[in-house]
Amino acid sequence: MRRNNGQLIIEMMVAVSLLMIGLLGIFAVLSQSLGLNRVAANQYIAAHLAAEGIEVTKSIIDANYINGGPWNLGLESDGDYAVEYNSTELDGSSEKLEARLKLDESTGLYTYESGVDTNFRRTITIDNIPDADPTEIKVISRVYWKDRGGVDFDIVLEDRFRDWRE
Repeated sequence: MRRNNGQLIIEMMVAVSLLMIGLLGIFAVLSQSLGLNRVAANQYIAAHLAAEGIEVTKSIIDANYINGGPWNLGLESDGDYAVEYNSTELDGSSEKLEARLKLDESTGLYTYESGVDTNFRRTITIDNIPDADPTEIKVISRVYWKDRGGVDFDIVLEDRFRDWRE
């Protein structure tokens, strides 16, 4: 039985094509996996930034207690505010509310002042609940960011604080 040289070339082309399809599939899965890892990492960072926003607000309340002032001093007005990790008061300036957080790579902290630009924006919303007894405030910490492909994401955490001394 005699084989044609042309048949051997066709068999090789089919084998190479199947190999290429397999490799392209593997590369596509790896590429998508790496993209999803980045999304998961950003969600992790955003969750911690949102929790930090709640903790900064709690720190302001604690400082008010220590200083003997009203527990909700600086938190009486409903609205949206910006905070940094070391804030002692809320900042309602539109520049900060619209600004993206920056990562200071030397300290690993997120600030508005210096560092590498990130995609994250954080807003703290204060909502005083007037009918609550004792007086209660609702604090909502939102972190927004755009991820791969321009998709919008956000993480929202909420906590409530009361004057527990009454």
